[in-house]
Amino acid sequence: MRVLQVLPALYSGGVERGTVEFAAELVRRGHESFVVSQGGPKIRELEAQGSTHVTLPVHRKSLASFGQILPMRRLLREIEPDVVHVRSRMPAWITRLAWKGLPKDQRPALVSTFHGMYSVNPYSAVMARADHVIAISECVRDYVLANFAVEPERLTVIQRGVDVNTFREREPDADRINGFYHDFPALRGKRLIMMPGRISRWKGQTLFLEAMAEIIRHHPECHGLIVGGAEPGKEHFLRELEQHRHRLGLDDHVTFAGQRNDMADLYLIADVVCHMSTKPEPFGRTVTEALASGTPVAAFNRGGAAETLQACFPKGLVTPDDTSEFARRVMELLTETEHPIVLPERFHLKAQVDATLNVYQWVLKRD
Repeated sequence: MRVLQVLPALYSGGVERGTVEFAAELVRRGHESFVVSQGGPKIRELEAQGSTHVTLPVHRKSLASFGQILPMRRLLREIEPDVVHVRSRMPAWITRLAWKGLPKDQRPALVSTFHGMYSVNPYSAVMARADHVIAISECVRDYVLANFAVEPERLTVIQRGVDVNTFREREPDADRINGFYHDFPALRGKRLIMMPGRISRWKGQTLFLEAMAEIIRHHPECHGLIVGGAEPGKEHFLRELEQHRHRLGLDDHVTFAGQRNDMADLYLIADVVCHMSTKPEPFGRTVTEALASGTPVAAFNRGGAAETLQACFPKGLVTPDDTSEFARRVMELLTETEHPIVLPERFHLKAQVDATLNVYQWVLKRD
């Protein structure tokens, strides 16, 4: 099978990481994998694993982006994919209009994934017009059915899986951990409270700082670690967070580590991982990754992150937006030596790939 995935860019988010991992699995199983995006640092990893990347500026939410319809149509004619899988709205518009310009007998199957609870408007509705629609959690499924013209039989829930072997049943890589402590020597010997995720206002880093202020008052041996980069144009919020850290007296107690390529090792050395998004998150990939590492997670009880914790580690659930309760829950987890974490099969990468390939095959047979 020849599969083309289309997304805005290949930076550091969960959609990007999931696309690269899925592409690698496609190649491993003998399929041909192509990815179209504006580009980004994960291209090197993608291509090293056997996929082909094609750079097209499909990321801008602008009328000018429709200038990419003809290049996309030429690409579809050139590589003749069996399935095109769109993962974001502007790429979906470009791809669909390019697709409609092909003769019907030359059109590939079109699959979309709702990676979020998109605003309800004609711009978002393009994601519902694929041959088959994937939702990444039950809460996203319910949202799509309530707000978009998608029949239940045309919609499948497929949780974003993790490669459990990457995170579990291994020791941290000594060289990477030594490199981490070389970069941040003040963290050596500390109990690490980690918050992974790109720097974005709704991801909850402000609330994390406020919870850390309370945790540090009771546990000065702890250190907060915010891991994630600020995407272009979002650097101003990182500066706001640094100022807020200073106002809370946390300059020596919370570190901004930026974007890292050693997350699998950081999960293993963290004592607790935090998820504090200020609105319902469609899935919450970092929650699953941390739990796959055997590291306890505290998260607000809403959205897809709550679905994951309810299935895997319900003790980590916290009343939404209550930073005092959140701090107390983290401190409780710090006192425990064992954590009853389970990771059902549906959260494994293999299950995600199997289910997605089943969708592809079903759509191709139907056509």
